[in-house]
Amino acid sequence: MDRRWKASLAAAAMVVGCVAGLAGGSPAAVGAPAAPASFTTTIDNPYYPLPPGQLLVYRGVRDGKKQVDRVFVTNQTKLVNGVTTVVVRDIARNHAGALIEKTFDWFAQDDLGNVWYFGENTKEYAHGHVVSTEGSWTDGVDGAVRGIIMEASPAVTDAYRQEYYAGQAEDQAWVIQTGMHVEVPYGPLDGVLRSMEWARIEPRVVDMKFYAPGIGIVMERALAGGQEVAELVKVSGP
Repeated sequence: MDRRWKASLAAAAMVVGCVAGLAGGSPAAVGAPAAPASFTTTIDNPYYPLPPGQLLVYRGVRDGKKQVDRVFVTNQTKLVNGVTTVVVRDIARNHAGALIEKTFDWFAQDDLGNVWYFGENTKEYAHGHVVSTEGSWTDGVDGAVRGIIMEASPAVTDAYRQEYYAGQAEDQAWVIQTGMHVEVPYGPLDGVLRSMEWARIEPRVVDMKFYAPGIGIVMERALAGGQEVAELVKVSGP
């Protein structure tokens, strides 16, 4: 194993403790949410662009089984807590093509360039039937609070909450490296940002995510809590 990956694994436990202290256990940790007037549906943050019509295809393994994810930026919008958001559809299928999960996520960008996450409507499937909607949440409903999915100017050691719905959705992130070179099936990429992400409600699950300029997420790997990996294989659209 590469020494850098060994260091990342060793740091995982430390990261959870450090950022839990930085991000805290309440939604107020991300700061006061921006006023609705400061948001736009034009999301052009370099590390999290969401142009309508863009399709990102990932292949990987989840819970030991192969799957394919197709993330599509729709031309639809949704009003969430007074803010018009962009609707992104994420469909996961297994190796046989059967539907595993379908999720609609809602995003908007503030006037500083931060991309905010306003919630999701997610459904898990088995044998063609919905078996769970756990993890669904909406900003402003039942105490749920939007979070930052990507900062305007991310820097190493930045920590922030990505979502908050007590006991259901509490993802947090810590930027640990910028300017990386990575290679995925889609191709070689430079200027990549690496972060560690986890939820306080699942302290033993830690993921590493890689974001490339002009694309967004290009790779995900589980550092702890399960055998999971996803890599970008295709980009199409605008």
